[in-house]
Amino acid sequence: MDRRLRLALIAAVTVLVLDQVTKVIVARSMTLYESIPLLPFFSLTYVRNTGAAFGILGGLPPAVRLPLFCLVTIGAVFALLSYLRDLRPNESLIAIALGGILGGAAGNLMDRIRFHEVVDFLHLHYAGYDWPMFNVADSAISVGVALVLIRSIRTADGERANAAPATEGR
Repeated sequence: MDRRLRLALIAAVTVLVLDQVTKVIVARSMTLYESIPLLPFFSLTYVRNTGAAFGILGGLPPAVRLPLFCLVTIGAVFALLSYLRDLRPNESLIAIALGGILGGAAGNLMDRIRFHEVVDFLHLHYAGYDWPMFNVADSAISVGVALVLIRSIRTADGERANAAPATEGR
């Protein structure tokens, strides 16, 4: 098995297991909407989200929402696998990032299929401002996407820097 694929698979399985285990712990040990302050800006708050990120599309009927989210997730998986296949051999961090995105997508999809909603419990807040609740899968997706974007920007900047100006010497 290719090293990049192996790294991505390890990351995906790790994220998926951590995501599902933490969700089970929260669902079994907390009541819905219970909040446990841990830091002045961070709490564990058990909620369920019927929508996508930030509750987007949560108001759609379940008969529409579930197939839509499944199709979007399946499409994203194919796109990520294609991206993974095209990575250079030395891009281990990006392979891990893509694996984290895949594992996060799988974790949230499992919740959607089993419960028709996603268990969220990580809650950032400060001085009356609240970030929407999220989970381990969401965190892995966000970090993975950020790393891929940084890589894309650096690659684009490097290609521009290496390109010879068309008007050079005039």
